[in-house]
Amino acid sequence: MTVVSDTILVTGGTGTLGRVLVSKLLAAGRPVRVLSRRAQPDNPPTGLDWATGDLRTGAGIVEATRGVHTVVHCASSQRGDVPAAGRLIEAAWEAGVAHLIYISIVGIDRVPFGYYRSKLAVERLIEGAALPWTIQRTTQFHNLIATVLGASARLPVVPVPGGISVQPVAVSEVADRLAALVAHGPAGRVPDLGGPEVRTFPELARSYLNATGKRGPILPIRLPGKTFRAAAHGGLLTEQHRDGQTTFEQFLLDRFAG
Repeated sequence: MTVVSDTILVTGGTGTLGRVLVSKLLAAGRPVRVLSRRAQPDNPPTGLDWATGDLRTGAGIVEATRGVHTVVHCASSQRGDVPAAGRLIEAAWEAGVAHLIYISIVGIDRVPFGYYRSKLAVERLIEGAALPWTIQRTTQFHNLIATVLGASARLPVVPVPGGISVQPVAVSEVADRLAALVAHGPAGRVPDLGGPEVRTFPELARSYLNATGKRGPILPIRLPGKTFRAAAHGGLLTEQHRDGQTTFEQFLLDRFAG
């Protein structure tokens, strides 16, 4: 089937990354369609099309991919990622989609964690598909680190992973990279995108407590098992790709200023 427009479909377009990417694409004048399980909001932005569907069941996916040039697959869950990706790939192929972009995670081939295994399986599925594709791996978002630390900071003692370093990156910078990949066209597996600094969890926790005005002793905890050991040996890092500019402290300042 011939593609009839340059519409960009963003799955997970209401999520942490998806909504930032959608805003950037619309600001650049690109026609965007969001795939979401939610109903279309009132007064959507100019240039935004809405497709209600569910990758878990396949409902609405054929209609969502119809007439689309590029799909940016940002939707993800703790389970069911592989079947969902398979449904999306099949629908995109039938619709004549010209480019599939997948956002993935640094270290999924090194850290034996269940969610990471599913992300790696989706990568393999995409690599074996007939669709032209791009895969972008990134390190953990600032938002995720802040969520983890926020949960720990509710306790009298702040427990954090000990012996593990991460390289958090700004969601807006990941969205910028994805928007550039949309414009570039299919590129296969592209270089990783990591944050500007490699930091330990106790360091990040101290910054979080300072930014939020909370107090409490920080308790580094070392856990047994292959997952923790792989992360402790740098499995979550891409030190040769410190391409992000925003530090965790800058993120905290923007979020909690005032």
